[in-house]
Amino acid sequence: MRYFILIAMISFLAFGCGKSSETASNTSGTSNAAKRYELKGKVIAADRANKRATVEHEEIPGFMEAMTMEFPIHEDWVWNDLVPGVEIHAELVVDSTAKDPYWLEKIAIVANSAPSAAATEIKQPDQIGKQVPAATLVNQDGKRFTLRDLRGKAVAVTFIYRECPLPEFCIKMSRQFADMANLIAADPVAKDKIRLISISFDPERDTPEKLKQYGLGYLGKDAKDNLTVWNLAVGNESDIRQIADFFGLKYEKDANDKTQFNHSLVTAVIGPDGKVRNIFTGGRWTPDQVMAELKSAAETGK
Repeated sequence: MRYFILIAMISFLAFGCGKSSETASNTSGTSNAAKRYELKGKVIAADRANKRATVEHEEIPGFMEAMTMEFPIHEDWVWNDLVPGVEIHAELVVDSTAKDPYWLEKIAIVANSAPSAAATEIKQPDQIGKQVPAATLVNQDGKRFTLRDLRGKAVAVTFIYRECPLPEFCIKMSRQFADMANLIAADPVAKDKIRLISISFDPERDTPEKLKQYGLGYLGKDAKDNLTVWNLAVGNESDIRQIADFFGLKYEKDANDKTQFNHSLVTAVIGPDGKVRNIFTGGRWTPDQVMAELKSAAETGK
């Protein structure tokens, strides 16, 4: 029944926009008649073989009431993480001229399903206790380093790209890292023992100089930190990919806009011994949670 409701909506959009089935397709494979809507919901079932997921989604204002229904998903990279229970943000594409008249793309996994689920649920437990990779990065001042060079410090690492437009993704990660950086910088003990690293996975556009301005913009004019506690780093594609794969971060360029990325969220805490202590998946972690992990790591040395 819900399938036919959506098909009816698609038909209405097609005729309402005055587009025929002969509408020319653009280079992305969608026609000029395609409509796009923001979708938020929870995965109920995932059929990897047929690339379809059943999602309980919120109301889509002006288009569809909240309901549970099945959606095609063409992107291959999401299926390792697209499991029942995860919460997603996505773009619903409605195109009456396409083989699939509707589908989801730009999938982003933002949290575990249950509101009570710990934000620290680990997708790859084997990471815990492992030494971090020795891949080379370059910080906002042009200094080359590796995560292993930070032995002796408790370190939080997250992943961003500067042009990310989504408030619940890179913008939120950077805002929370900036808040933590100012707290740490105001504490002489913490300032000596804790570091924060944001790694960009967009080396084509995120130069050290641009990352520096990006970070200073988040810290604000009254910042206590001057990017000593908080470093923003980039590297070559292979080194970034090595680090991202180690921590379980998924990212790829958007097929329709090469300046944008589809990506997951991962934030890790590394002990002073250089080993992974904890991993926060999604965006529900709070600065208080990460700060507690960092302070405990700094005190125990691991």
